[in-house]
Amino acid sequence: MNDTIAPPQSPLRARAVRFSDSAIVQNFILFVILFNAVILGLETSDAVMDTAGPLILILDKICLGIFVAEIAVKLYGRGLEFFRRGWSIFDFVIVGISLIPATQGLSVLRALRILRLLRVVSVAPSLRRVVEGLVNALPGMGSVFLLMGVIFYIGSVMATKLFGTTFPEWFGTLGRSGYSLFQIMTLESWSMGIVRPVMEVHEFAWLFFIPFIMVTTFAVVNLLVGLIVNSMQDAHQEESNEKTDNYRDEVLSRLIELENLIKSQNDTRKS
Repeated sequence: MNDTIAPPQSPLRARAVRFSDSAIVQNFILFVILFNAVILGLETSDAVMDTAGPLILILDKICLGIFVAEIAVKLYGRGLEFFRRGWSIFDFVIVGISLIPATQGLSVLRALRILRLLRVVSVAPSLRRVVEGLVNALPGMGSVFLLMGVIFYIGSVMATKLFGTTFPEWFGTLGRSGYSLFQIMTLESWSMGIVRPVMEVHEFAWLFFIPFIMVTTFAVVNLLVGLIVNSMQDAHQEESNEKTDNYRDEVLSRLIELENLIKSQNDTRKS
């Protein structure tokens, strides 16, 4: 059993991991992220920069320094294990972008600094589960989007054939028909804006639009929602299992340390 357990970390590195993962540090980092987002927003105001520009720039550098220190502590504590976690790589890239000097050729990087706000996702467990749910749902969503594309293509061809002559601004081409059908699917001014005017000329146009709405809005879209919800639940379950495994590994590591300590004391007494 001892052969399957990784050797325990040095006390200092283990302490660094516990420190970076503690609730106090995580809440502090969350506060700094939100504070930095406000600072970056104030930088867009010429009036504010004219009044307190140097102070705002100093506060921004302090926030960046805190982020760098956090990444450094995590790198020291976890070593190469740091890069085996997707969220750690995400944080590393976001902070790394902020460290690149914004020269004239790379002035767009100054705007990319607002990406630091995305670190809220990696710090807040609830937001992290939402993103993980979306990512895990992508394969299933691809099939649903393919189905949606087929339905839209069929609907666009039919709408162009049926209503293109009388309403060319809405259904004159496949592109216009697809955009109009997308508006109808979102239920944005679909009745008074498009369908009722069409029905004034084509009395039975509702036979086309109502089934289209039923299939796309109430069936396919809800299918997407269901996939995302299931993926979020799976992500939550995986996170719970990971916490349990980490706790078990920590307990086993402590037991090994205790066992080694007892053996060491026994050997000392025998000698």
